[in-house]
Amino acid sequence: MSAIHIIADSTCDLSPEQVERYHIQIVPLYVTINGKSYQDSIEIKAEDIFRHVAEGGDLPKTAAIPVGTYTQIFDNALKEHDTVICLTIGAKFSSCYQNACIAAEGNDRVVVVDSANLSTGFGHVVLQAAQKAAEGLSHSAIAAYLRESIIPKVDASFIIDRLDYLHKGGRCSTVAALGANMLKLKPCIVVQDGEMRVAKKYRGNFTACVTQYVNDRLSDPDALQKDLIFITHTRAEQGAVDAARAAICDHAAFDSIVETVAGCTISSHCGPNTLGVLFIRK
Repeated sequence: MSAIHIIADSTCDLSPEQVERYHIQIVPLYVTINGKSYQDSIEIKAEDIFRHVAEGGDLPKTAAIPVGTYTQIFDNALKEHDTVICLTIGAKFSSCYQNACIAAEGNDRVVVVDSANLSTGFGHVVLQAAQKAAEGLSHSAIAAYLRESIIPKVDASFIIDRLDYLHKGGRCSTVAALGANMLKLKPCIVVQDGEMRVAKKYRGNFTACVTQYVNDRLSDPDALQKDLIFITHTRAEQGAVDAARAAICDHAAFDSIVETVAGCTISSHCGPNTLGVLFIRK
C-alpha cells in the first residue's frame, strides 16, 4: 500500500507524460451536447466541440463531477493507499470542490484542496502536490503548503482570438463582441482571487498579440519561479505557439517549457485559438 494518492479533475490540462510520471488519477467532468453527456477528453475531444459549433450547433454545457462519483473514487483509492489528496478546479468556476468535500466529509484520510484556478494554473498546484508527496510529506501538510505557499502565487492567464464562444455563452454582449471583432481586439483573461477578469485588450494579428501578451506577463523575470512554465492552448495556430515560446525564451531561462492542449471544459468556454502562459511567481 502506497502512502498518498493524488486525484485531480480533467480541467487541470496536464500532459499525459506528467500524469503518468506522477501517478495522478484524472477524473473527467462532463460535457453535454444535444442532450447527450460525454466524459471530458475521454468520450469527446475539443475538436469535436469546435466542429459541432462551426456547423451551427449550440455551445455544449459542462457539468461537475457528482458527489456519488467522488465517494466511489475515494473508497476505491483508500483500498490501495493510506491517504488521498483530491484537488479541484476553482470553487468559483464549478461545484466540483463542494461535491468532493461532501464526499470526503468525516473521513480524515481524505483532504480536498480548492486550487482557486483552472487549466494548467490548476495543473501547477497538482504537480506541486505530487512533488511534495514524493518527498514524504503527509496529506494534511501538503494541503497546508499548497494553500499557503503555492495557490496564491500561481499566475494564470489567456489571450483569446475570437469572442463568439464567450458571446454565445453569455459572457460577452453582442455590442462588445461586435466592437472587439471590428477593432481586432484580443482580450487577456486573468485568474484573480479564483475568478476570471479582463486584464488588457490587445489589438491586431493574433500571433503579434501573443508576443505582446507574453512580454507583459513576464515583464519582471526576477519575480518568477523558473522551474516550469506552461504554454496551454485550444488548438492554437502553430505560429502563435512558436511566438509564445520565443517570447518566453527572450525573458527567462525556464528549466522546462511544457506545451499542453486544453480539454473540453476550457475549450467550450473560450473557443479555438486561445493561448495562455501559466507559471508560479516567487
